Amino acid sequence: MDISFDAVYYEPACLNYELGRQLRGKYAALPWIEIESHNRIPEFTGAQNRDFPRLKRHLILGVRKTHSYAPNHKVSDWLVPYTSSGCRAMCLYCYLVCNYNKCSYLRLFVNREEMMGKLLGRDAAAQKPETFEIGSNSDLVLENEVTGNLPWSIESFARAGRGRLTFPTKFDMVEPLLALDHRGKTIFRMSVNPEEVIRRVELGTSPLRARIEALNSVCAAGYPVGLLIAPVILLPDYQRLYAELIERLADELSAEVRRSGFLEIILMTYGFVQNAINREAFPNAPNLYDPALMLGRGRGKYRYREEARAEAEAFLREKLARSLKQMPILYIS
Repeated sequence: MDISFDAVYYEPACLNYELGRQLRGKYAALPWIEIESHNRIPEFTGAQNRDFPRLKRHLILGVRKTHSYAPNHKVSDWLVPYTSSGCRAMCLYCYLVCNYNKCSYLRLFVNREEMMGKLLGRDAAAQKPETFEIGSNSDLVLENEVTGNLPWSIESFARAGRGRLTFPTKFDMVEPLLALDHRGKTIFRMSVNPEEVIRRVELGTSPLRARIEALNSVCAAGYPVGLLIAPVILLPDYQRLYAELIERLADELSAEVRRSGFLEIILMTYGFVQNAINREAFPNAPNLYDPALMLGRGRGKYRYREEARAEAEAFLREKLARSLKQMPILYIS
């Protein structure tokens, strides 16, 4: 996948790190604009909602200064701040848009050695091996096309870690991962949705067939794997869409993925900010806000009503039990 940018916004301290200098050479032909902080770029925060796609074409380089881990009780034990935040894709439901307003553009943090050192220290101090989610704020397969960080991360942890890393992705560029000495210490998770949802809502991501083929390849390379059906969007014809998706997965997933993989299911949470940006930046896109099905939840968010969630969960469990019964459902949230 060709990932190009219009300009690079950077903290000067980035050039004190090897990765920062490498990216300076890689993108030397682009304008480089000095910023005080990757968290505060007035040109971006003052932009109009309709400018959102344009902002996504900028690359931001910074030094990650906060390294606090958040407990998690799903696939991982901890959510770990890692080498990137945001993404070049433009999924209309992206929770980073809700949390960071217009700051969901791709931000790369060049101090990867510091982050890996903290992670390995946390791993060594744990009473038992734990799993660390390193992709909750970005898509590391996409980021890898820019930085090459992912093979380095997987092999660094494989050599020195006791537990496991994990990350999800919506992209198929997995060739750099297949021959790595991962030692089974990285859980690879592919996120899927119906083809129509990918095309109309998950803008700029890999198509479904490519995602399935990538998951099969990674599994064949010996990685532990999982499959996310996420986020489930309750469009008017969602039962048809997700029934077709599950049948396609049953047909196209390899026998080994179906035998050894697991499932996660996450229903969409939407946000006021996302809705406002989407109306102006993507006026022809599907409207994901449905007041008949959604209630306000927390600060600035919408969540499907409990009766709608229960109906969707029952439907998905029935279809999965029929077509992918070998794959355990770890949770539905």
